[in-house]
Amino acid sequence: MVKLAFCDDDLSVLNDLRVLLEQYSVKRNQIIDYIAFHSPLDLLAEIERGTRFDILFLDVLMPGENGINVAAEIRSYDSNVKIIFLTSSAEFAVQSYTVNAYYYQLKPICAESFFRLMDSVFSLCEKEQTNSLLLRCKSGITRIKSTQMEYCEVIHRTLFIHLTNGKVLESIGSMDELSKRLASCGNFLRPHRSYLVNLEYVQNLSYRAITMSCLAEIPIPRGKYNEIKNAFLEYAFQNRKVTI
Repeated sequence: MVKLAFCDDDLSVLNDLRVLLEQYSVKRNQIIDYIAFHSPLDLLAEIERGTRFDILFLDVLMPGENGINVAAEIRSYDSNVKIIFLTSSAEFAVQSYTVNAYYYQLKPICAESFFRLMDSVFSLCEKEQTNSLLLRCKSGITRIKSTQMEYCEVIHRTLFIHLTNGKVLESIGSMDELSKRLASCGNFLRPHRSYLVNLEYVQNLSYRAITMSCLAEIPIPRGKYNEIKNAFLEYAFQNRKVTI
């Protein structure tokens, strides 16, 4: 289910957005969980408590607050939420890209524009949810794309998720569960009971170890080299990453 939030100091705008969303939900036969915030401070407090949204409609100009600055603070907690700025002026359009905004929508927003925008962002969210993980980490509930994960190791029932940007997330869970959740992606291999690797980031393969792009070495158990090599080559050929 997609989770959405509206944040605008104008109650009439919030009401208009609610009506449009309900119309969209009925017409597209979609169940969408949403919440409206009259104050960006309330929105930030909710995000700080660990709530995560897939889509956020955020007013740019609010009393005492600039939506661009609010978005920058949100990004320190959540890099995945699709932020759609709402404004009556194009003045801040360029700045919106500094916080990786999905769209910059001028007010007033008509039903046709809203539906077209929602179709686009909804499709992207569904695609990402299919290829992403929701993890309970020390920093709160975090969603990561499968493409962000380079490899994972488990130590005493704690999963250490190594991301491509060098960050390491800690999450309680089992490697068996994680492997099942990522099986549909088609690019993850479990070469060792304590490791799961993203084949996209395998740099080198030898009889003793798999070397990842970050230069981490994943041990290969005795007698498993041929099985792992075949799985890697099959993935590489299927994705046209091997040239003879």
